[in-house]
This record gives sequence, C-alpha cells and structure tokens, in this order.
Amino acid sequence: MSSNVRKVRDHDINPCIEESDGSRKCLDANNYNKDMCSAYFIRYKNCRKFWHDIMVQRRRDGIKPDMPTAQERQQILEALGRKPY
Repeated sequence: MSSNVRKVRDHDINPCIEESDGSRKCLDANNYNKDMCSAYFIRYKNCRKFWHDIMVQRRRDGIKPDMPTAQERQQILEALGRKPY
C-alpha cells in the first residue's frame, strides 16, 4: 500500500473516511451515475469543510496537531450531539 493510500485511510489524518466510502459505494451501486449520488457528494464536501475550518482555527490558536485526532474528533461530535454535516 502506497504512503498516499495509507494517509487517505488513516483515521487520525482523514476525518471524512466514512463519507468518502459512502460516495464510492453509491457510485458502485449506481453504475457510476453521479446524478444518483449527489447527496453523498454534498455530505462529503460539507464534512471536509467542517473539519478544514476546525483545522484552520486550531492552527490560529497554536494547537498541535492542526487536525484533531480521531478520538478528539469523536469528542467534538459527541459534544455537538450529532454530525453537523
């Protein structure tokens, strides 16, 4: 497995693995008809935007690492009560 693939599949680096997998499964199930999967694409895009905004804020605040770990992200989502995307 290449290092890029490992990064994409690492839960500490990529917060949107679940959304990415959902998009891919939808495309597989619908014979790659993108129109059928637009809801999945929007959810993935919103996930990336949400975590990017958090990463930028942490960088401004001087918190390391910039991207919260998988455990920290789970705590953030639990505090919100649900996924905001």
